[in-house]
Amino acid sequence: MQRLRFAPLPELERMRDREGVESVRTPFGSTAWLVTRHADVREVLGDTEHFSNQVRRPDGTPGEAPGGLPLMPGFLLSYDPPEHTRLRRVLTREFTAKRMRRLEPRIHELVDEHLDAMQEAGPPADLVTEFALPVPSLVICELLGVPSGDRAAFQERTGTMLDVGRGEQARTAAAAASRVYMSELVTRARREPGEDMIGMLVREHGDDITHAELVGVATLLLIGGHETTSNMLGLGTLALLEHPDQLAVVRDDPAAVDTAIEELLRWLSVVHASVPRMATVDTTVGGHRVRAGDLVVCSITVADRDPELGEDADRLDVTRRAASHLAFGHGVHHCLGAPLARMEMRIGFPALLRRFPGLRLAVPDEDIDFRSSHLVYGLNALPVEW
Repeated sequence: MQRLRFAPLPELERMRDREGVESVRTPFGSTAWLVTRHADVREVLGDTEHFSNQVRRPDGTPGEAPGGLPLMPGFLLSYDPPEHTRLRRVLTREFTAKRMRRLEPRIHELVDEHLDAMQEAGPPADLVTEFALPVPSLVICELLGVPSGDRAAFQERTGTMLDVGRGEQARTAAAAASRVYMSELVTRARREPGEDMIGMLVREHGDDITHAELVGVATLLLIGGHETTSNMLGLGTLALLEHPDQLAVVRDDPAAVDTAIEELLRWLSVVHASVPRMATVDTTVGGHRVRAGDLVVCSITVADRDPELGEDADRLDVTRRAASHLAFGHGVHHCLGAPLARMEMRIGFPALLRRFPGLRLAVPDEDIDFRSSHLVYGLNALPVEW
């Protein structure tokens, strides 16, 4: 557990204010340096020379991917330059803001369809299962060519993979099943490339990217493409409901929405921490000695509330124009899908709030079920009425 509702645990904030870099025990049993100040986190995330994403065990064998998942080719979060640069260059063309804008009409359609269904069914409704989860899930499924009938199964596998509380055996089995499914999807795309992203990658870069790399890339995009955005939509709605003045800004002022989304991203930072990195040489972080082979983990949640970012950084203020947040990471591993995520939120939040101007919680505030054991923070359910 790393949160108390929206806020980081007080101990993590004290750690940031006290030393900024301290040795901790990770949920997976290893020891790591936890970096909590914004400037230090940016330094670590931006430095691929001294900090490697290719974590190794003491015997030199490959370690584990984020969340204890087995490593796989193409899983960009476990790559360093120059291999990371090669794969990232292939994908960057598919994730430009211009190409993402082609999806905008479809995102509007999906948002309206799900709001229509909620309105027709009437209150109460679970905003997570009826809006926040299916919209980003359908977008990324369509982007990658995943048949709609397979969506529920892939959501279940992804949820298990990212739930630390499920245990290593369950998470490993879910990861293996996901690889099998994605391998079949890539095989079909190589046989008959469609107009989806995998088909485009096969047609345009089929000789530059292996089957196994395509499987890893597709797996990462499926996980990142719906888990983070769906949790932002659910958790962000709850945050706005608890701050009615902020909600009114997002609902009523189209010119304020972009700034509001950046503040919600900063204030919520649904990805608790960075992928563990391994120091490649003896170095220093925040004045602390870090030796070659040491693991380093960056707390995004605490860093994005660092007082250095501005006055009263613990307060949600959707009109704030704060320094750049770290919700999408930093450096070469900055989230590829950031333009798509921003678009989904820019469309989703105002549409929801305008459709249901009387939106409110359908249960007492203390009954809200937070996903405390997940690597991506959010809500298991958000019962609402209007």
